[in-house]
Amino acid sequence: MSTVMYWHDGWGGGWAWMAFMPLLWIALIGLAVWAVIRLAQGSSRGRSGPGGGWEGQEHRESPEEILDRRYASGEIDTDTYTETRGLAAHRPRPR
Repeated sequence: MSTVMYWHDGWGGGWAWMAFMPLLWIALIGLAVWAVIRLAQGSSRGRSGPGGGWEGQEHRESPEEILDRRYASGEIDTDTYTETRGLAAHRPRPR
């Protein structure tokens, strides 16, 4: 006669763990995939603003726009603005 020992905790937990463990692994893998996607979206969002780079091309400010913004915010004075604006007029335009 063979003696078979079963783990018994009073509520039949052996089958429950066998059913729960694959679900736990699926949840952990899903969580890892979700975290990688969120991190990837976060890094691209930091480079291209609120759109995250997924919706289309990012808008890059031209040197004139940067100069106008800096002048408007008070970072540079009028003399620097007009002098630099004159230099910007002589730069070649991109094709």
